[in-house]
Amino acid sequence: SCKTDKKVEIKTIDVSSEKISQKLDPNAVYSKAEFSIKGMTCEMGCAKTIEKKLAKMDGMKSAIVDFKNERATVEYDIAKINPESITKTVSAVSSIYSVENMQTTATAYTSN
Repeated sequence: SCKTDKKVEIKTIDVSSEKISQKLDPNAVYSKAEFSIKGMTCEMGCAKTIEKKLAKMDGMKSAIVDFKNERATVEYDIAKINPESITKTVSAVSSIYSVENMQTTATAYTSN
């Protein structure tokens, strides 16, 4: 989590090794959702942590959290994930985060 004190700490992070690979079901039906995430105070400690947690969900095809715009975009298998489980995952990272204005696509699609 983020710290609001003014001490500067420099860390080098190898993001190439943090790619998450999941086996996706070729017959799955996917949906997209966009939503706001309130309560984030920094890009690495907040946004990237939330993004990683979302990406690790079983059935998540992609997850992108944009710290500057307080927005997230996800693609997920509708048989394994729903908007409520996405909201729970974000809130489970920290109680200061809240999901607002979730909009899902009207049509689902297959990855083929």
